[in-house]
Amino acid sequence: MQNHTLMQTIARANRVFGQKNNGLIVDYIGVFKNLKKALAIYGSASGGGIEEGDVPVKPKAALIEQLRTAIAEAIDFCAAKAIDLAKFQTAQTAFERTKLWADAVEAILINDDSKRTYFSLAGNITRLYKAILPDPDANEFTPTEAFFSRLSQEIRNETPEVDISEVKAEVEALLDSSITTENYIISSSNPQAKKVGEVIGTYEIREKPLIDLSQLDFEALKAEFVKGYRHTQVEKLKSAINHKLQQMVRLNRSRVNYLEKFQKMIEDYNNGSHNTELLFDNLVNLAQDLEIEDSRAIAENLTEEELTIFDLLTKPEVNLSKKEEQAVKQVAQQLLETLKREKLVLDWRKRQQSRAAVRLAIEETLDQLPESYSAEIYEQKCEQVYQHVYDSYQGQGRSVYNPAA
Repeated sequence: MQNHTLMQTIARANRVFGQKNNGLIVDYIGVFKNLKKALAIYGSASGGGIEEGDVPVKPKAALIEQLRTAIAEAIDFCAAKAIDLAKFQTAQTAFERTKLWADAVEAILINDDSKRTYFSLAGNITRLYKAILPDPDANEFTPTEAFFSRLSQEIRNETPEVDISEVKAEVEALLDSSITTENYIISSSNPQAKKVGEVIGTYEIREKPLIDLSQLDFEALKAEFVKGYRHTQVEKLKSAINHKLQQMVRLNRSRVNYLEKFQKMIEDYNNGSHNTELLFDNLVNLAQDLEIEDSRAIAENLTEEELTIFDLLTKPEVNLSKKEEQAVKQVAQQLLETLKREKLVLDWRKRQQSRAAVRLAIEETLDQLPESYSAEIYEQKCEQVYQHVYDSYQGQGRSVYNPAA
């Protein structure tokens, strides 16, 4: 193999993406000299080749040095937060180890920047470690990599990351309608468990259930906050609120003000404007507000999707009497019934005629709004409702409210 064919073969076998830092070339028959020639000709984007001595192919030992550097940076970061790896090695009892892990999580969760920095450092260690495998030289770093991976998982257990992409949301909705979930504990067996256990204790990850805001005992939560591990308690509450907000805003965009309020709280805290106690109190108050908002559809005697239309028609505030409010609710209900029964057919968004029929149905139905709606407001509401329907309803009964249809 030589020249352009060799270049293409090496490139296609060693493309990097995502968690893959590098490719690995194993030269069984001594074509490296040909590779250097090919790189000199084809290896530069400008077509000028690569200068002598600047070959992008490096010996694997270079990765080991990168890993040493990455580990040193992570250890320095932990030391600055009073996380001593040696204590994990000498801990004698399960209680001691549990407290060490909890203290380490608390120290890292002091703010979002600290958490992001740690995840970046630990992730870099794991990627480099995996890149070195299966080289026997990786064995030297196995316990240390396991420690940082374990600490990363401990943090994620307290602050579960939620994928709020459309596909994930649809899967969750399907599961919610199909099964009943209970509290659970998963113990994962790691192939390095015994090895790591000798150095930092048994490698065991225990998953914790997501927090349901509706089930929160706020007084008990405050009591736990006072006892200690305040950053961890704040992070748990932040995660639960964020999860709930993403769900609520996905169903009803008029709730975006709650999301903006939440983001402002976090921004002020990360900037040092608020201390942990004030942030915790604000988060508790916001969580209570969200619970009230989440049950508003029942209070208004509407379904969740009817409430969304009603909110679009009444926010920002339109000065309505009680009788007019009731009339707007009826318009919202009638509009959804008409659209679902007649207009939201399969792939309606892809055909101009179907889109026009949906828009016309919206305009004709909203024409029944009370006289408090001026012509200008009527036009705005027609556009807002159409955009909501376009974004939220796929057709044939399938929508963000019923993804499994």
